[in-house]
This record gives sequence, C-alpha cells and structure tokens, in this order.
Amino acid sequence: MNTKIKLISLCMATIALVLGFYSCNKAKSGGQNSETGTIATSYSVSIVKASKKEVTDSFSQVGTIVAYNDVAIVSETSGRIVKVTAEVGDYKPAGSMLVEVDSELREAAYKAANVSYEKAKKDLERYEALYKEGSVSDSQIEQARWSYQAAESQYIVARRQLRDTKITTPISGIVTARYVNIGSMVMGAPQSTPIANVVDISRLKVKVSVSEKDVIRLKVGEPVEVTTDVFPEDVFQGSIFSISSKGDDGHTYPVEVVLKNSKQQLKAGMFGRVMFTPKSAGNLIIVPRACIVGSIKNASLYVVENDKAKLRSVVTGKEAGTDIEVLSGLQEGEQVVLNGQNNLSDNAPVIIRK
Repeated sequence: MNTKIKLISLCMATIALVLGFYSCNKAKSGGQNSETGTIATSYSVSIVKASKKEVTDSFSQVGTIVAYNDVAIVSETSGRIVKVTAEVGDYKPAGSMLVEVDSELREAAYKAANVSYEKAKKDLERYEALYKEGSVSDSQIEQARWSYQAAESQYIVARRQLRDTKITTPISGIVTARYVNIGSMVMGAPQSTPIANVVDISRLKVKVSVSEKDVIRLKVGEPVEVTTDVFPEDVFQGSIFSISSKGDDGHTYPVEVVLKNSKQQLKAGMFGRVMFTPKSAGNLIIVPRACIVGSIKNASLYVVENDKAKLRSVVTGKEAGTDIEVLSGLQEGEQVVLNGQNNLSDNAPVIIRK
C-alpha cells in the first residue's frame, strides 16, 4: 500500500514539474495574444535592399566567317584565251585584267564602227548648219539624224565587244580559283564559261543565327566582339551589319556581323564566336533571383514593413546572372526578404538578422 502511495506521489510531482516548465517558457515568450489566444512568434530573416543597376545581359553565338565580297567571274564573250595575268593567291585591284580573249576580229569591227560613227557625226553637223540656213529640207535633216544614231549604236556595241575580250575583276581582292588557261575556249551568255573567283577579305562577315528572344534586343550598327579558336588571344572589333526580318523553322533569325581584317589574319570559312552586348534600357530595379517566391510568371516576394513581412506581387523582366529585373510592384530602397521566406506568410512578424 505504501508503495502505491509513493508511486502516485511521484507521478503527481512529475506532472507539476512539467506544468511549471511550460508556464516558465510561456512567460518568456510573451504570453498569449489577448485577441486570438495564440502564441506570438517572430521569424528570423535576412534582407537585401532593392536598388537600381545598369543591366548587362551579354550572350554569344558561333558562326561561319565569310568574305565581305565573293565574286564568281564569268566570260561575256566567246573565243580562245590568248593571255593569262592572274594566278591563285594574287591580289588584284578592281578593274585589273585576269585573262584576255583573242580580239583581232572584234578590234577590226570596232575600227570600222568608229569610222562610220565619226563620218555620221560630221555629216550631221553639216546638215544642222545647212538646215538653219534653210538649205536642206526636213526629211534630209531627219535622215542625217537617224544615220548618226544608227552609227553611234553600232560604235557602242563594237566598243563593248572589244572591251569584253579583256576579262577583269569588278572588286579588289585575292584570286582564290582560276578555271582557264592559255588556249582554253570560252563562251559568253547564255552558257557563260567560269573564269575565276575573287574574294575581298579586307573586311569579313560572320553569319550567325540568333533566337527570337535575343534578336529583338539587337540593332544594326551596335558594336560586337569576335574571337576565334585559331587566334584565342586576339579580339576583333565589329558591328551588326544586318538582321533578317524572317526566321527559319527553328525560330532563329540570320544576323550578319561585319569586321575589319586589316592584317588579313582571318580567312573565309573559319569559325568565329560573336559576343553580343545589347544596350540596357537604363537603370532598372534589380533583386537577387532567390528573393522571388513562386514562378517567374506569377512572381511575388516579401517586403519588410514595420517588422512585418508583406507578401507583394511583382512583374519581373529579364534575368541577368543571379539577379532579375523587377518591372513593377517594387520601389527602390525597399527591404526585400532574401533568406527565410519559406516559413513566412503575409503580415508575419520578422526579425532582421544583421
């Protein structure tokens, strides 16, 4: 019997001790809320101030380097090649002769046309003088004018045919291929014979494909940087030359970048990496991406006001590294919860960690 009494007394003492410990903790925690009857709890959080920054959102694309001008030269006359003045690798200024076609018959035709032209010209001058004096009729002066125009046309055709026997390059550049030799027979239109290929690499183009979300931020004329694997230490300065208004099936848009190649280090056909750095729209409010609660499309974050966390919906923009733009819903200088928001709810009391 005494043993039972002792056990009961021990249990009652244990219960009293637990109740006393609970009451002590209750007093330390500030007691109960008089209105709701719940225990008030403050959550510890770290914050960051919303600030305006200049956003730099660079991206790169790999493309193929091509010549600024690449011309396939064909024959505009028929005949036999009698002279070759170009070899593969030669630099030729614009207008330089590459090959010459036999011109003996065309030169004779040109001389005959020139004589007829000069005679018709002088005859017309005489008839014009006599017509002013009234010594020739209207029909005679008209006939003289028609004869002059016909002779002039024949002269122009003969001169052009003679000129076409000397096949020249229309651009300054390097001869990359020559398809004929002395003695080769060539044809003119409509089955023109290929003569040579000339490329201008004093300037180069890099052709890249840019995604639709990036291409809208680019503008013609903006500066870019180009690097290559063959010259890893060199950075070539260029600019955006053209942006296509039509995308392909993969929703990418062709963009051409032009750059100087004054030392002619680069060759057409190499790979080049283009670094685009679109201009920012200005100073924008930026916060770390970790502040965002939920998805980017329905973004929200906690702002600390009067030691309470206020849940606020915001509209976000582009991401820049670990940061993100806030387009609306947040003011510069406001305190945004960076860590500890997982346990928060709207209007929850918080303590800011230093």
